[in-house]
Amino acid sequence: MFRTLPTMRSLAPLADRILVRRGAKEVQTAGGIYLPTDKTKVPNEGEVIAVGPGMRDVSGNLHSPTLKTGDKVLLPEYGGTKVTIDDDEMFLFREDDILGKFD
Repeated sequence: MFRTLPTMRSLAPLADRILVRRGAKEVQTAGGIYLPTDKTKVPNEGEVIAVGPGMRDVSGNLHSPTLKTGDKVLLPEYGGTKVTIDDDEMFLFREDDILGKFD
């Protein structure tokens, strides 16, 4: 009998792309009321999971991204490329698309 080992896939972003995991949806209000999951808003905060090496300009100089793994970022409501890795939903954004960084 064969035993299969769980495979852990990883993704290394290219160029100036940033891999982000969005925060969990709010399912309960501050007053304690539970909301249906289809009516909850997509969270606009996330955590940086992986960062690409940066973008090259016309002369070939590498411009490193300003974000690093573990940073908390503000995301646009729409955009990004949805990526599913081991049943975990993440998004790929260009560094220019990310709106801000929380301190």
